[in-house]
Amino acid sequence: MSADMRSARLGVGIIGSGRVGPVIGAALGGAGHAIVGITAVSEESRDRAGALLPGVPILEPTEVVERSELVVIAVPDAELESLVEGLAAVGAWQPGQLVAHTSPRYGVGVLRSAAAAGAIPLALHPAMVFTGTTLDLARLHETYCAVTAPSPVQPIGQALVVEMGAEPVIVAEQDRAAYAEAVETAASFSRAVVQQSTAMLADIGVDNPGGFLSSLVRSSVDEALRGATTPDVDELL
Repeated sequence: MSADMRSARLGVGIIGSGRVGPVIGAALGGAGHAIVGITAVSEESRDRAGALLPGVPILEPTEVVERSELVVIAVPDAELESLVEGLAAVGAWQPGQLVAHTSPRYGVGVLRSAAAAGAIPLALHPAMVFTGTTLDLARLHETYCAVTAPSPVQPIGQALVVEMGAEPVIVAEQDRAAYAEAVETAASFSRAVVQQSTAMLADIGVDNPGGFLSSLVRSSVDEALRGATTPDVDELL
């Protein structure tokens, strides 16, 4: 991807106003891209979109696709394939249009119907737990993001990730299932352990058990991660 392409201002549409979509939109908007529309169904999702993307119109999915040079799809895994195929069935996808989803589980295969219409497929997954608030914008700057795309398109995905503030890592199409299992294991295990520990502290009368464990959990995880990347000397002998 040329420097001119990397610096180009894209019209970006977001499909999905859960915890991820509006944050990605805000990050790309902060990088200079124009957010042209977002979908939102529930009152909660409309409020989230309004808070993170003030002034951005709420549109139907077909309208978002029609107006966008880059479409970011941030919907639950179970809805992703049918959504992409449904938009293909009504002729929504446009040749040369960038289409990126944020699911950890899928690569670009799930976007095959959009690609068949000439769209350029990308799979971009920031490896973090989203809150759906502005806190996530700062967290993106310390987050790695899995990029899966056809080889000629990988630089585009990497450039978009850098613009969002994250660090891109290429994950092969055939490795997406293993990648998804790894990130889900880390997130769910951490969540379960913290919930169990805070419940035990609450049972013995400790006030604010989450705050009590905060430093311990963070330092323990940091040490575990340090050990994962820096083997003990004895392990190398």
